[in-house]
Amino acid sequence: MKQIKTFLIAAIALVGFQTINAQAPAKIAHVDVNEVMTKMPAVLDAQTQLKKLSDTYTVEYKTMVDEYQGKLKKYDAEASTVTDAVNQTRQQEVQDMQKRITDYQENAQKDLQKKESDLMKPITDKVKASIQKVGKAKGYQYVINSTDLLLSDGPDLTADIKKDLGF
Repeated sequence: MKQIKTFLIAAIALVGFQTINAQAPAKIAHVDVNEVMTKMPAVLDAQTQLKKLSDTYTVEYKTMVDEYQGKLKKYDAEASTVTDAVNQTRQQEVQDMQKRITDYQENAQKDLQKKESDLMKPITDKVKASIQKVGKAKGYQYVINSTDLLLSDGPDLTADIKKDLGF
């Protein structure tokens, strides 16, 4: 009786181990998301738009700074020839200009960040959807970004993702 009990326990354990071993290992592939994003036409268009907007802000900022420096130079040269009341008014004007320049720079930076986010979100969503689509179609359970890996010696889906995205 004791031998039958031991045999049944061993048989159950053996079946349990076989069930665990019978499960197929997870299928994993990788993709270089950075390569996909840097070569994607939509990303290049977005970068062009952002550069144009940035250049516009830079020109406007430079114009404001040049005006500020011109007034500062003029006011410094005339400071000894005008009244204290005029100098105080000019000093207030210069401080107001400094604040406008600083505010402009901060708002321009925020606007650029928002514009970048607005342009890039649909693109990143599209890339993510493509990765999921290609990964599932090829039977992979996991697709990992290869830029974060120390070793990426498995299937590379980068070319397939580019093809799916149309470039």
